[in-house]
Amino acid sequence: MGGVIGWLASMVMNRDAQMGLFWNIVVGIVGSFIGNRLFSFFGGSSIATLTDWRSLLAGFLGAVILLGAVNLVQRGKLR
Repeated sequence: MGGVIGWLASMVMNRDAQMGLFWNIVVGIVGSFIGNRLFSFFGGSSIATLTDWRSLLAGFLGAVILLGAVNLVQRGKLR
């Protein structure tokens, strides 16, 4: 599931051409961790399982946040 979540997030953030399967999996896994932590921080219970749509949505949003942060860091390096 990490690869699919990372791939979808990379498509939304226009980074799909720059990333391979390995990085899609990494982004999906790390993004799921970030999304789970943010969800529990804002009052939700921990959703560490992949059994419902909320956990997939949290993972996707976390992956988008991760790619957004990477974009900001890389943009700062170019200037």
